[in-house]
Amino acid sequence: MIEIIETGPFNTIQDLGRHGYRDIGVTASGAIDPLAVKIGNILVGNDDDAAAIEVQTFPFKLQFGTGGIFAVTGADGSPTLDGRELIAWCTHVAEPGQILELRHPPRLARAYIAFRGGLDVPVLMGSRSTSLRGGFGGNAGRALIKGDRIEFGTSADALPLPASGLAVVEPAVALRDFFPVVIDGVLPIRAIPAGEHELFAADAEGFWNRSWRISSSSDRTGYRLSGEPIKSTAKVEMRSHGVVPGVIQVPPAGEPIIQMSDANTAGGYPKIAGVIECDLWRLGQARIGTRLRFVRSTHAEARAVEQAVNRYVVDIRRTSQMVKRALKAMA
Repeated sequence: MIEIIETGPFNTIQDLGRHGYRDIGVTASGAIDPLAVKIGNILVGNDDDAAAIEVQTFPFKLQFGTGGIFAVTGADGSPTLDGRELIAWCTHVAEPGQILELRHPPRLARAYIAFRGGLDVPVLMGSRSTSLRGGFGGNAGRALIKGDRIEFGTSADALPLPASGLAVVEPAVALRDFFPVVIDGVLPIRAIPAGEHELFAADAEGFWNRSWRISSSSDRTGYRLSGEPIKSTAKVEMRSHGVVPGVIQVPPAGEPIIQMSDANTAGGYPKIAGVIECDLWRLGQARIGTRLRFVRSTHAEARAVEQAVNRYVVDIRRTSQMVKRALKAMA
């Protein structure tokens, strides 16, 4: 069991999302950096989609009411346990009464805390994720507050951990050959032209060639971008149509919106492009004010990156199980 000691707004319980209900207007929610959740869960011995804590406002503190195994992934910076700095992307053991603190990270936006057994909150429509817009899921459908107490779930993984913990090379390093580098502080995000791309004629090239800034009016629903507006060649009356995370829409004002984890289920703005799925976790770690540039991609490239990320995750899972089984055999 854990108790929340200090938190800010918008820190929630999330898993990999509530899929399959968009046709009835239910957004998927889920972690905005799903790769960090997957890896954290593998490290502590959970299924990939076990519920974890998503922290996006800092500092954040919790106290362990019972002992537990946990890992902190996602944002850069060192978590502390009773004031002692810990390695991120690594498993650790907490004793009853110890306090875990996450301070404001130097560069990135969101940290995740995975616990062995996950967090025991109700499953609604196949997920434990919090839907802040819908007011359901997670911990009573709301952000975490001081005094919240949450029990751990049960885990089928009873394999031992190395005394020094089990760590991985974080994806930004391990997968650097598959992701374009930040140049002059501008984050490159790959996207594929979408259905209404041609409506923007010459301005479509401006979309790709200029940099955009994530505005302060952004949230888990969508990142609103500020920059020189782009305009379609003519006003188009469009019926609302289904949208998913990664879709980039352009409202009449001309500044794009990227749909994120709590994406609307439908919308009528023209779609100029869609972020490839494997770049969404990088986008999810971008802070308000971050400058980004869209890089034109292809389905073949998106598939190649997806395969590289899958190999990375599979390798972590395989190595984790091999190490634990070797320790059990030695015991």
